[in-house]
Amino acid sequence: MKEDFYDILGISKGASASEIKKAYRKKAIKFHPDKNPGDKEAEENFKKAAEAYEILSDPDKKARYDQYGHQAFENGGGGGGFGGMNMDDIFSQFGDIFGGGGFGGFSGGGSQGQRRVKGSNLRIRVKLTLEEIAEGVEKKIKVKRKKQAKGTTYKTCSTCNGTGQVVRITNTILGRMQTAAPCNVCGGAGQQIDQKPSNADAQGLVVEEETVSVQIPAGVQDGMQLKVSGKGNDAPGNGISGDLLVAIEELDHEKLQREGDNLHYDLYISISDAVLGASKEIETVTGKVRIKIEEGVQSGKILRLRSKGIPSLNGYGKGDLLVHVNVWTPKTLNKEQREFFEKMKEDNHFEPNPEKNDKSFFEKVKDMFS
Repeated sequence: MKEDFYDILGISKGASASEIKKAYRKKAIKFHPDKNPGDKEAEENFKKAAEAYEILSDPDKKARYDQYGHQAFENGGGGGGFGGMNMDDIFSQFGDIFGGGGFGGFSGGGSQGQRRVKGSNLRIRVKLTLEEIAEGVEKKIKVKRKKQAKGTTYKTCSTCNGTGQVVRITNTILGRMQTAAPCNVCGGAGQQIDQKPSNADAQGLVVEEETVSVQIPAGVQDGMQLKVSGKGNDAPGNGISGDLLVAIEELDHEKLQREGDNLHYDLYISISDAVLGASKEIETVTGKVRIKIEEGVQSGKILRLRSKGIPSLNGYGKGDLLVHVNVWTPKTLNKEQREFFEKMKEDNHFEPNPEKNDKSFFEKVKDMFS
């Protein structure tokens, strides 16, 4: 499950804007790549802190996060997500946090040192049953990804001298202007192929199949996307591997229908069961359970089984299972059955006589969402 943004920055929900900014600066300095060279965990923590600050520093996004959690930004909800950004991108957005000094871009970015290139992301789709979604599941997935070929060596790019950028100076009416752009020879990597095996591509990469373990938390929804860091395509040289993006596809269930964290089940009973009451076995995502049908139950009655639905992705309990009782009316009758019901037509007990506490259809629908 995705880590809480407040926990990442080490602050409470009531923290002020200045406290949020101060907490982010502290975390960013602690996990800055220049202080932790080659430390993947520190790099990931640096990105997490930037993502948390990006949400909590924006009043509108913070309000949505406080109300809905991470779900507010899933399925294109906007905001959040530094999974596809490198350190230079983060510093270009939040450079003011460091007061213009102290640290530069990632690995000394720009003219201060070599810029690290990130490999491309891979996307796959994983189909899940309702039972797997209810419990959470680990999936072993075979992925074909580009990896650096054994025997591949690199040398410093002679065009950009390993910086990954080329500087151009242009004379204008306002004076001389200096601009920097990614090196067109090495693609911004700062390195060029020195030696590579014959089966490798121009960047020294080969395609290999790898089994990746994906931990899918309980409560995911159709269309959601999970990220497995570092399991996309490798980047050439000392670059950072891309990510594996896992799109969730929810399979239809034979008897249960999902609505958010709640589940719906249609239970059909006979007229006799409706009149006399019965005990019925129904299906849930965790197995079968037996429920009691009170005598005199009305068609359309909704029975709510608390916490028999889907766990909340944000950890706030479980949804409910709503059992819709439908009284099945036979379409054909034998002579004896027909005679019985013809007699009952004149019986007052069979005349519709709804009580005050019998809810209307619209009231039942309202209860479903309460």
